[in-house]
Amino acid sequence: MLVLNFNPFPTLVSERFILRAPALSDDEAIAALRSDPRVNQFLNRAATTTVAEARQFIEKLQAGIAANKSLYWIITGKESNQLVGTICCWNIVPESGRAEIGYELRSAFFGKGIMQEVIPVVIKLGFEQLHLQKIAALPADKNEKSIKLLERHHFEIDHALREELEKEDDLTGLLCYSLARPA
Repeated sequence: MLVLNFNPFPTLVSERFILRAPALSDDEAIAALRSDPRVNQFLNRAATTTVAEARQFIEKLQAGIAANKSLYWIITGKESNQLVGTICCWNIVPESGRAEIGYELRSAFFGKGIMQEVIPVVIKLGFEQLHLQKIAALPADKNEKSIKLLERHHFEIDHALREELEKEDDLTGLLCYSLARPA
């Protein structure tokens, strides 16, 4: 069973980006990200429509991090502190060593290779520091770019995991991918 401790928060760095903890000062950028119809196109969630809702969301994220239940990073460029997207490890199941990865980009940053660059950094942390056995991803079945991204990082369709998850959640319109810890 995993023993999780996210204090201190693991700030991550890639060639062009810094992945840092969410701050209340990110409220306007989070509101813009979560209200963008292009971003929400393949996500099953209500759009965030106000800065106050974004602030509540950030507080929820911070509570999850403090409780060692999830990790959520703000992706910023090294040259600026501008939020370009987010990536997270959540739905962590300590008993089985599994977590789900999720990610989103501001639509102005689509197609720039950002997720291609930062996903390996999060995967590395998941396997090497968190000691995960499996990382899952649940892309929308019509989100071809996300599916290709996952497949480029060696995620594969996981029918057994889908059956397990379907016992608790409605996965209509979602695919179930996973990446096992390297031997």
